[in-house]
Amino acid sequence: MSEWILGIIGGSGLYNIEGLENKEWISIDSPWGEPSDSILFAELNGIKLRFLPRHGRGHSLAPSDINYRANIDILKRAGCTDLLSLSAVGSLREDYRPGDFVIVDQFIDRTFKREKSFFGLGLVAHVSLANPVCSRLAQFATKAAQSAGVKVHNKGTYLAMEGPQFSTKAESNLYRNWACDIVGMTNMPEAKLAREAEIPYASIGMVTDYDCWRENEDNVDVAAVMEVLKENALMASSTVREISKIIKDYGLRDNGLEGIETNLEFAIVTPPESRDTRLVAKLDAIAGRVLN
Repeated sequence: MSEWILGIIGGSGLYNIEGLENKEWISIDSPWGEPSDSILFAELNGIKLRFLPRHGRGHSLAPSDINYRANIDILKRAGCTDLLSLSAVGSLREDYRPGDFVIVDQFIDRTFKREKSFFGLGLVAHVSLANPVCSRLAQFATKAAQSAGVKVHNKGTYLAMEGPQFSTKAESNLYRNWACDIVGMTNMPEAKLAREAEIPYASIGMVTDYDCWRENEDNVDVAAVMEVLKENALMASSTVREISKIIKDYGLRDNGLEGIETNLEFAIVTPPESRDTRLVAKLDAIAGRVLN
């Protein structure tokens, strides 16, 4: 049993939540390069929170330019026991409307320019992603968003595209044919790396638009998205406030039933004598528990 330290990955409004206490921005170095920003250490309702602006304060990083490995690494170094992602998404379903929140349960990764693993040449590991989100944290997120007054869909398949351009109509319709529910640009490889770091991860997709698949409707544009984002940001802040209450009521943290916190024990296939010592050193935070 241990205390909860909840990492929040999202936009700028999230670290301005009313009631945050003991706030301090702390810069953490990573052997994987430059992270998006410093981390805001804070407390809310007695729960320790760690906020990381995914695109940096000022939104200076495009989705493909985010150093996802460094971000997950410094959140691990900051002691995060769990990670909650909040991000804007387009809807691929008529009933998932702008302003709704979607609790992601599956991903399809169509990104191609990003480093997707902490492991590789000299130290190979294979983690399971059959169920890529933590069901307990996802349930907390569902209850929190509902308590905040948001229309919530408690499951959804998230198509991660490279961007930064929005979809073509052909792509949007292809994703719908694949039974995807929402489309976004940031949750992959974030979720994969969180699993390699043995950190339970859940994702809230905040719907801003209908992508471009709907006939007789204006195509998605930044101005329209930003208008919905303003309202979503208020609801996201309320959701974070509510999830801190849920976690406080839960009490001390125990490991979940899915084995996320220990999944590296059976994932590393390179024997100790064949491991690249330089890569082992870089993995001190991510996999030190099993490598040492």
